[in-house]
Amino acid sequence: MLATSSVCIAAIPQPTNALVKGNAPPPKSSSIERKCRNVEECQEMAERLASQQDEEMRAKMTPAKQTQNGTRYRDIDDDTGATAIKTDVLVKSGDVATIRYKVLKLGKRSYDGLSGEGTVVFSKGYGLEDDEKKAGVSSFRFKVGDSSIVGALNDGITGMAIGSTRRISILPDAGWRKPGVSCDGGPGGQGSGGELKTDYVVVPTATMVATEICFDQTKLPFPTTYAETRRMAQRFDQSLIMEVELVSVESS
Repeated sequence: MLATSSVCIAAIPQPTNALVKGNAPPPKSSSIERKCRNVEECQEMAERLASQQDEEMRAKMTPAKQTQNGTRYRDIDDDTGATAIKTDVLVKSGDVATIRYKVLKLGKRSYDGLSGEGTVVFSKGYGLEDDEKKAGVSSFRFKVGDSSIVGALNDGITGMAIGSTRRISILPDAGWRKPGVSCDGGPGGQGSGGELKTDYVVVPTATMVATEICFDQTKLPFPTTYAETRRMAQRFDQSLIMEVELVSVESS
């Protein structure tokens, strides 16, 4: 009797295509990005890139508005809706205005001297200072056009509506710096400050003048604490921003 033998043939697995979810890898770039080879070259490339970005930002910006007297300002939209804007009541010279404000040092990205982030030098009504317990309690009340008020605020607040917020450019000669060539630390004065531009870039004057002689501490609004006054003494001869929120106005 012949034995029957069985042969087991192992099954050969067939190739399969797996499906993987996710983003496909980016295609390989045909061009090789240039890399800097030393510190100087890296710095030059970084400066060139920053300059290009600055130019692009400036090109997109809407020019700031300007009063008849030359004070530059920019209105800020109120996105909170906390206060209704009464467009029929606009500030004019002689009115008594009540405001909250921040005096700001220009930030690096303040392309037009008004936009961008700024460092607070002193403020009133926002609860940022040591003598304010919380926001919304303090305010500053003044008669528009009074000679004791900094000129840029007198000029820049006109036309504002109740509940609106405006950024006003305060150049040194329209702020807390006393008039005269001896107190002018910028071009044309006795100092060697940088060139002052007022189109898209405002460069603060770079030379400190005699604080005890040129810092006009009679101009309002003025800091109320020692820390605020000290900060202001270091900035009064530079271009500043005053962010003003109009709380109320009493017509003359």
